Amino acid sequence: MLNSEVIGQQDIWNRLMEMVQENRVPHALMFCGPQGCGKLAVALAFASYLLGERNENDAAAKALPPMSDNQKRHACSMLGKWEHPDLHFTFPTIKTADMSSEHKPVSLDFIKEWREMLLSQGPYILISDWMKRMGKTESDFNKQAIITVEESNNIARELIMMSSQGGYKINLMWLPERMNDESANKILKLLEEPPHQTLFLLVSEQPELLLETIRSRAQRIDLKKIETSEVEKALIERRALDAESAHRIARIANGNWNHALEELDSGNENRQHLDMFIMLMRLSYMRNIHDLKKWSEVVATFGREKQKRMLDYFMHMLRESFMYNFRQPELSYMTQEEENFARNFARFINEANIIDISNLFEESKRFIAQNANPKIVFFDLALKNIVLLIRK
Repeated sequence: MLNSEVIGQQDIWNRLMEMVQENRVPHALMFCGPQGCGKLAVALAFASYLLGERNENDAAAKALPPMSDNQKRHACSMLGKWEHPDLHFTFPTIKTADMSSEHKPVSLDFIKEWREMLLSQGPYILISDWMKRMGKTESDFNKQAIITVEESNNIARELIMMSSQGGYKINLMWLPERMNDESANKILKLLEEPPHQTLFLLVSEQPELLLETIRSRAQRIDLKKIETSEVEKALIERRALDAESAHRIARIANGNWNHALEELDSGNENRQHLDMFIMLMRLSYMRNIHDLKKWSEVVATFGREKQKRMLDYFMHMLRESFMYNFRQPELSYMTQEEENFARNFARFINEANIIDISNLFEESKRFIAQNANPKIVFFDLALKNIVLLIRK
């Protein structure tokens, strides 16, 4: 994967090239930043560069061991299918219904699906996309994807071996914050004493959830939101949109390429989330406890990952509704459907309740992540929302 396939983030790429040129690439890099900014895309492009997909004449490449034309063609061919033997992937997994009770899932169980997703969808992916790829039955979607201790043992076995191509051995770990405690402690040992010529690339959405000792052993690279102009340019070039449509969608996306793609999908999940948000707020205003109980039972049937995404969307709508009261269009980032609802709803979100309702949604998301009973969590949320919504 070439850097030209990454949307924006040229300053980050320049920084990485300086590390290579000055021979100071650390043994662990952690890419952080808001969702949809291209953390995984940058990490994949950097791994590809180090493993051979590069122009041998640029300044940074001259600091790496030279490759023959044949070696380079071979490396590019393998990277084109994400099958390079020195690039190891680690990602959250679930135990699917077709696995035996004794089996402990690891990334290798799903490596075929992972490569297919990168090839068909590209590097701008969400955990929801990955859950759909892994899930075999409806019950699979209710599970939470994690990185197990068995995965840590696999990483150690893979990286202890010599590089097959004589260069770096790279472990690219997507969403390391989903490691359980035992797994995190084993990874910590690898980071403290990394095998020779090994590079860890951690791609994290929530680095604050990682052990402090892990964070301290990786050099952090913070990516910013993609510039709106870069999103707009990519929509025109990659999705063949006209300039006006690209500008509207790029502004709503607010630096998040995933949001931009969702806006192109007329049946995207956010429309369902909007319906559930509208229903929650209307029933709360009416103090209709009977129907709020039914509402909580419906959302309790969603998988936990979807429930967390829904609560993230609720917090987005809360913020946008509050900002709508200032009547400054440049501060608002809503679709037409969202704005149509906010036009009458926004006045109920004010300085007296915005923080408490936000905290309520955040707390509910935390409970869901901790495997609390979703019926209880969402009914409790609905009842508390009744009280908070009428504050003035």
